[in-house]
Amino acid sequence: MIAVDTNILVYAHREDSPWHAQALRLLVGLAEGPARWAIPWPCVHEFLAIATHPRIYRPPTPLSVAVDAVRAWLDSPMLVCIGEADNHLDRLATVAAKAKAVGPIIHDARIVSICLSHGVRELWSSDRDFSRFKGLKVVNPLL
Repeated sequence: MIAVDTNILVYAHREDSPWHAQALRLLVGLAEGPARWAIPWPCVHEFLAIATHPRIYRPPTPLSVAVDAVRAWLDSPMLVCIGEADNHLDRLATVAAKAKAVGPIIHDARIVSICLSHGVRELWSSDRDFSRFKGLKVVNPLL
């Protein structure tokens, strides 16, 4: 199963992104494809925070439009939104310790931990910080 990180979601949503067309094609391919794919819930929350942030985008995406984008993704019958499992704290602690993750990188460790708990084999992201984590293949599909 492939999971999609926040940045790919934002690029697919924001038409002013230089990667918009490519990211949108990728998401449509997943949404209309035959295989299960995933979005971690923290990435949904982060997408909403970034897309609607007035200091990041001028104009920012109105919250109702951003929520509608998420609803459109949720319409994909093959999409599963994934979150923390019962063993999350132990997995997070292990993943973070192995990667020497501290501060804001703990958020990335959270995403990796969630993906590993749900059998994700590949995370699509353009965030290079994920390279520090082992056990989950991270691919930048925009390259």
